[in-house]
Amino acid sequence: MWPFPSKTEPVTLTNTLTGKKEVFTSGKPGVATLYSCGPTVYGPAHIGNLRAYVFSDVLARTLKEANYRVHRVINITDVGHLVGDGDQGEDKMNVGAARDNTTPKDIADRYTKLFKEDIRKLEIDVRDIQFPRATSYIGQQIALIRKLEERGFTYQTHDGVYFATEKFPEYGVLGNVRNSNMRAGARIELGDKRSLHDFALWRLAKPNDLQQWDSPWGSGNPGWSIECSAMATTLLGPQLDIHTGGEDHIQIHHNNEIAQSECATGKTPFARIWMHNAFISIKGEKISKSLGNTFTLADVEARGFHPLALRYLFLQAHYRTPLSFSWESLKAAEQALENVWRLARAVRTDAKGGAPYVYTEKLYERVRDDLDTAGALALLFTTLADESIPAPKRWNLVEVADAHLGLSLVNPPKTSLTLAELPEELQVTAREREQAREDRDFGKSDELRIHFENRGYRVEDRVDGTTYKKS
Repeated sequence: MWPFPSKTEPVTLTNTLTGKKEVFTSGKPGVATLYSCGPTVYGPAHIGNLRAYVFSDVLARTLKEANYRVHRVINITDVGHLVGDGDQGEDKMNVGAARDNTTPKDIADRYTKLFKEDIRKLEIDVRDIQFPRATSYIGQQIALIRKLEERGFTYQTHDGVYFATEKFPEYGVLGNVRNSNMRAGARIELGDKRSLHDFALWRLAKPNDLQQWDSPWGSGNPGWSIECSAMATTLLGPQLDIHTGGEDHIQIHHNNEIAQSECATGKTPFARIWMHNAFISIKGEKISKSLGNTFTLADVEARGFHPLALRYLFLQAHYRTPLSFSWESLKAAEQALENVWRLARAVRTDAKGGAPYVYTEKLYERVRDDLDTAGALALLFTTLADESIPAPKRWNLVEVADAHLGLSLVNPPKTSLTLAELPEELQVTAREREQAREDRDFGKSDELRIHFENRGYRVEDRVDGTTYKKS
C-alpha cells in the first residue's frame, strides 16, 4: 500500500507567461494569493463566464489541499468596461441601465447578487473570497494613475489619460502580443493615441455617461484595466502568486494590467503565474449575445438540470481545452454525475472508517498535475464501481475527490422523484406509460412523455429504470 499523500507534494500549473508547466511556489511561505477577473455586472453571467470561476475554484481547492492558506479576490466591475476590450464602444453599465430603465447602481446590485447566487449553486467555495467593487476603489485607481504620471508613463489627450506602451518595452509579453501584427496602419483610427497598444487609464466624461467622478484630469471614469490593478495591489499586495481569467483577457486586458502595475509599483513580476481557461462554444460558435446563444444558469435550471451537472460538464474537460456545449452533452454529464452520486451513497452505507489507499494518491497526482479534472473524474468513477475494493477505501477517495472537485459527493443531493413521489394524477399516467413501453407502443409512450413535460416534469428512461424530475 502506498503512503498517504503528503500535503507538501508539489502542484504544477501551466503558466501562460512562459507557456510551460511550473511547480507552484508562493511569495510568502504557506500563503497563496489568487486574483481572478470577475464579471461586469450589467446582466446575468452566461455559462461561458461561469467556466472561469469553476476553474479558479478547483485551483483554490487544490492549493488548500496542498496546505496553503489561499487569499482570493474576484472583482466586481460595476463601471467603465466597454463592450470591447479596447477603448472604443459603449459602456456596458450604461447599456444595462438603459435596457432596464434604471440606474447603474441598481443594475450592479441586482446582477452582483445574482452572480453570487449562481456561483454558490455551482459549489464554488466563497468563504475565503473578497468581492471588491470597482466603484469602491476609485480613489485607489486615481492614486495609481498619478504614480504612473509621476514616473512618466502617461500622456493626456482630448478624451483622457493614456498609458504610453512605448515606455514599457516588455509590453505584450503575455501571449507574445508585442511580436504580433497589431500595428497602426492606414485603416486603423487611433485618434489622439500615439500607438495602437496604448490604453486609457482615465476617460473624460461624455454627455451620456451615467457614472463619473472628479479627478486631477477632469470629471470622468476609469479605464477597465486600471480597476483590476488597483484592487489587486490594494487587497493582495504589489505581487500576486497567481492571476486567472478567460483566454480572451490575454491579448489586451492582462497585458495592460502587467504594464501599469509593474510601472506603478516598481515590482516585477506583477503575477508569478498567469492561468487562462479556454472558451465554450455552441455549435461551433463562440458564446455571444449577438448570436443569441448566451445560456445562463437559470436556463440550465429551467430545463430541470441540477447546477452541478454544469460543473461536472466543465470538469470533464481540461480547463485549457475548448469545450462544446449542447443540451445533449449536459444531459450526459448529469447522468454521469448521478451515477457517481449513486455509487457514493452505496459506499457510504458500507464504509466504517476509511483508510488511505493507492487510488487516493493517484487522485492527488491527477489534480496536482495542472488540474487534470478529467483524469480525476475517470479515476473516481472506475474506483467507485470496483466492488473488489473495500468500501472504506473507496469512501476515503470520495472524501478526497469532493474536497478537490466540489461535486457534493459526500452528501449527494436528491435530484429525481420516484413514481410514489409524483402527484397522484401523474402516478396514473406513469403507470400507463410503463405499460405502453412494455407493449412497445412507443407512440403512446411519447404522447404521455409530452403530457409530463406540459406539467413541468422531465422523464428519463434509463437502464436502471425511469426517473422523473421537476423542471
